[in-house]
Formats: sequence, C-alpha cells, structure tokens
Amino acid sequence: MKAKQATVLAKQQISPDLIRLKFASPEMIGVELPFSDHYIKLFFIPEAADYSWPFDLATIRETVPREKHPVTRTYTLRTFDSASGEFEVDFVAHGDTGLAGPWAQRAQIGDQLGFAGPGGGWKPEDSYEHFVLAGDEAAAPAIFAALEQLPAGTTATAYVEIANKQALFDAPSGPAIEVVWVPRDGATHGTKLIDAVRAGGYPEKKTSWFIHGVAEMVKETRRFLFVDGQVAKEDASISGYWRLGMTEDQWQITKRQFNEENEAAERAALES
Repeated sequence: MKAKQATVLAKQQISPDLIRLKFASPEMIGVELPFSDHYIKLFFIPEAADYSWPFDLATIRETVPREKHPVTRTYTLRTFDSASGEFEVDFVAHGDTGLAGPWAQRAQIGDQLGFAGPGGGWKPEDSYEHFVLAGDEAAAPAIFAALEQLPAGTTATAYVEIANKQALFDAPSGPAIEVVWVPRDGATHGTKLIDAVRAGGYPEKKTSWFIHGVAEMVKETRRFLFVDGQVAKEDASISGYWRLGMTEDQWQITKRQFNEENEAAERAALES
C-alpha cells in the first residue's frame, strides 16, 4: 500500500461540530470514482516518532517500532473532482478529543499529510424505487453524496443525527429528497437515530437501505431490518463506522467478532 499526498487548499467551519477541509492530490487526477461512499485512510504520525511526511509506508513498517507507525483514521469523501484531483473531507471536532479532529482544527493552508485509498463499493442503483439512508455526522458525507446521485425517478429519505438543532449544516434538497434531522440533545449516540428509523417504518416501494454510524445503533437497526422486517440482506448496506468507547484501531480489531455475534443472534431470533 503506497501512501498518496494530500495538501490542504481551503478550510471551512460548516457547523459548530464540523470542519470541512479541501485537499489537492496529484495522484488522484484522472481517477474515476463510481460509488457514493468512497473513503480514504489518512495517516497521522505519532508525536514520539522521529520522521515526517513524506515517507515510504513500507520502509516505516519495516524499520520503525510498531508504536511509532502512522495511525490511520478513515474518512468519506464529501466531494471529488477527477480533473483536478481535489476533494473535500468533513471532520467532527470536539476540542482536544480524538486525533483527526484536533488536527483539522489546527490545519492551515499548505499543510500536507499522506493517505491511502480510495475504497468504496455502494451507490444508489436504479433497480430500486426508494432509498432510506441513516447515520450520524461521520456518515453524512456518504449519505449526502448518495442523495446527489439518486437515479432519475427514485426518491429518498435520509435520517441524519446531529448534536442539537444548532449543529445543522447544508444538505442536498429537491422534490425527491426528504432529510430528517435527528438531534441527540445529550442522548447516547445512535439511540434517537434508531428510534427515528423505526418510526419511519418499511416503505411500500422497493427500497434500498444505507445505514452507517455507531456500532450500537447498527446492531439495533440490523434487528429492525433483518428480523422484524425480514428485509433481504442484499437490499441493505449496513456497517458500524465506529463504536462507543473505542478508538478506530480498537474497533477494527473487534469488528469481525461483533458482526458475527449480530448475525448469530439474528439467525436465532428468526428460528425461534
């Protein structure tokens, strides 16, 4: 995996909790991204490390102690321009909490860092009539990109969880789109979001589901879809972007087991 370079071109505070950075990457010029959920993995260098960007990732992993390897954080592309190689990423920032958020708060025009990717694999397909999308601030870029790529003649409802009513930010609009803002107002992440999705019920149209966000919400939503609603799994893209109380590294280590436990519980519920 070779790291690409991203240079900060612009910075914008789009809500009290969100910072949008625009990057330029020469290696992204001419790249075609056919999906709406494309993501990259940004590399952050630990404070104790004695190297800086640019670096060769393979060399670092072979010659530097593991605790000094670059730390990765995954972010969805909000926009991408293949002709220029420019893209935008939204960062959730809460003071000094976390790694990428504080970096984004300090970022200046001209700052550079490495990244890997992009990955991705979902977009709204014209074989469906309606789309239900749900997630928190971390999933909003993929949700909004999907709304901007709706096939002609289809409709969509998007449930977007935010901290409170003061944390609104620009969203796609149009006659085919309904955006439902779900303020947490101090509640645990995901609890009000799953309540909103449940209240929306199961559309009568042929529907595709895109549900991403905190793992605990995803677990409940899987039961709502696959057990209570008996929605076909091929009609849903559903995954935990993060988990309460865990760093991204900790979550990635345990994610497979978490998913297997969910699937086992769903099979047992259907068989009972």
